[in-house]
Amino acid sequence: MAALNIKQGSTSHSAYDLRDYHAQGVASHTLAVLVDNEAGVLARVIGLFSGRGYNIDSLTVAEIDHEGKRSRITIVTRGTEEVIDQIRAQLGRIVPVHDVIDLTRTGPAVERELALLKVKSSGEKRIESLRLAEIFRASVVDSTLESFVFELTGTPDKIDAFADLMRPLGLVNIARTGVAALLRGC
Repeated sequence: MAALNIKQGSTSHSAYDLRDYHAQGVASHTLAVLVDNEAGVLARVIGLFSGRGYNIDSLTVAEIDHEGKRSRITIVTRGTEEVIDQIRAQLGRIVPVHDVIDLTRTGPAVERELALLKVKSSGEKRIESLRLAEIFRASVVDSTLESFVFELTGTPDKIDAFADLMRPLGLVNIARTGVAALLRGC
């Protein structure tokens, strides 16, 4: 059996890591997938990604039509235009999938994520964390004498920026929901 031809900078730990995500044309795409709300559908969609070595950066799922028993899966993934087209085509071939929309290409979309961040601090750091929370419009949803839990809604970049500022102030833990997105307009 021939050895793998692994490019410099790639890792040899997993065959899934052989894609160069820093290559030209690789971009983040948000896909909205309308599916039947039945057992095993999410596993089939996720299996498509893992079976072909595609990574999922964010995943949210919720039932959107109780009577029609439909759910919406929002997936954020990375790839070239060709890879994204291939993912869309393969998702469209799964039987309980009704529609696949690339929100990144279709038009301007509103993307939001919810995060809970626990910050453990005292003294000046505690006061500074409250100042930053006010600037970012984060809400304090729990408070003890030693810690705060902040709730923040916004773009993934906004949440990343807030988390980066909170790290030196005592960030202990983060819980994130993943991206929810809709096209703007009618």
